Amino acid sequence: MSAKYKVVGIGNAIVDVLSHSDDSFLDIMGIEKGIMQLIEKERAEILFAAMDDRQQAPGGSVANTLAGLGVLGLKTAFIGRVHDDHLGHYYADTLAEEGTDFVNPPVPNGELPTSRSMIFVSPDGERSMNTYLGISAELGPDDVSEDVAGSAELLFLEGYLFDKDKGKEAFLKATRLCKAAGGKAGIALSDPFCVDRHRGDFRSLVAGEMDYVIGNSHEWCSLYETEDLEQALGHAALDCGLVICTRSGDDVVLVRGEERVEVPVHEVTPVDATGAGDQFAAGFLYGLSTGRDLATCGRMGVICATEVIGHLGPRPETDMRDLFRAEGVL
Repeated sequence: MSAKYKVVGIGNAIVDVLSHSDDSFLDIMGIEKGIMQLIEKERAEILFAAMDDRQQAPGGSVANTLAGLGVLGLKTAFIGRVHDDHLGHYYADTLAEEGTDFVNPPVPNGELPTSRSMIFVSPDGERSMNTYLGISAELGPDDVSEDVAGSAELLFLEGYLFDKDKGKEAFLKATRLCKAAGGKAGIALSDPFCVDRHRGDFRSLVAGEMDYVIGNSHEWCSLYETEDLEQALGHAALDCGLVICTRSGDDVVLVRGEERVEVPVHEVTPVDATGAGDQFAAGFLYGLSTGRDLATCGRMGVICATEVIGHLGPRPETDMRDLFRAEGVL
């Protein structure tokens, strides 16, 4: 195929607002440490007002991955929904400035506001995310352009959008357009609770539509309803051609048919864990798109994840190609 884009992503278009906080603040505000909680508009306004040192950035898991791929020089596009408001234009304009085509114009006429996530970063680097989904959760098949999805070498989907039927429909439409044109489609499982809610649909998607799937150990175990990771990965390898499992500080496992690779992770003290999985995906997809072997794809993912946890925010602040050269993978 002749791909216009190396990677096209579909996901929630969320403005991240980050702030430092200690554990006592989390307790006072009723925030559960280390997880992503969905909140309503009123709660979002209260938490936003309580933030001291706000740092704003366009976020959302897949959008963060695309930003990482842009830093690495790949042509990318993002399919998502923002409102015709200040945050929506900020989001679309910033993505475009960073090199990712934002292919859906902001939506006018009084729909839900642009999505935002208040992220409180603890001294140990753990992040507690409070997400108001707003308009991004309304993404559906009408938002998927045939020209965009059909010109992707790789399609990358965000599991969070599985919470609504029209999000699932958008995934299937984009996947089939991409694969019909000769591309490959994959998904990030995103969250074990999301997997719990939609296990049957996820299983069908992984087994019937996906060429590659990225998840962490909790997500894989949730998908196959087992506490035995090896058993879960065995099931996954039967269902999907390429399985990627991150294990929070332990080796990353990649399985393709009979081939299994384990890539070591070097322990570092995180400044902010936000975006670690997203940037792992960026490094991995860069390797996949440029024809690297599995071990190199995994190493590229680990290098990108290590960089992003060394500073506040979910996107790289370093020339990742220089880091790849220094590590001997480019």
